[in-house]
Amino acid sequence: MRRTEAARELGGFVREHRTDGGRRLRLAGILLVTGVVGLAFGVPVTIASIGTTDGAPELAGLLLGVGLAGLGLGIWRLMQALRTREQCFDVHERGLTHRVAGTATLIPWADIERIGSASAGDGRPLAEARGMGFGYAIELRDGRKIRVDTFTEDPRELAETIHRAVSLGEFPQGRGRRP
Repeated sequence: MRRTEAARELGGFVREHRTDGGRRLRLAGILLVTGVVGLAFGVPVTIASIGTTDGAPELAGLLLGVGLAGLGLGIWRLMQALRTREQCFDVHERGLTHRVAGTATLIPWADIERIGSASAGDGRPLAEARGMGFGYAIELRDGRKIRVDTFTEDPRELAETIHRAVSLGEFPQGRGRRP
């Protein structure tokens, strides 16, 4: 669906919030490589440490733990990246257009129940880079939820715009001609 068609239904275009799928894929790749390397070193160390009680079992456990965690998180981020490729939120005067992989869903403000509780970030080093910083869910009246995280451009501004429109009745103003 083109923006002009969405504008007919939802009013003038205000702004877009793109999700950085490339960054999500890069993170998945880093995690997968970390997992494979951890397992590649962990399995031989585990085999070599069978029957010993020195430091090798602890090292083997550490390497296997890093490998399995990296592999698990990498697969999770990869699935997330594939599921939400080319994701974008277009804000209009009377609602949102949620675009994912060429499919657009029009969401009028009346169809949004609320913004779910926002996580302010976990405070750990590199939380934003790992995608574990600010995040929330857009909760729709039909029970569906759309997750928004730090991979989306300015997620706080998007949350504030939705909150103002849904809870306070303060709708954003578009630019250009009105249909």
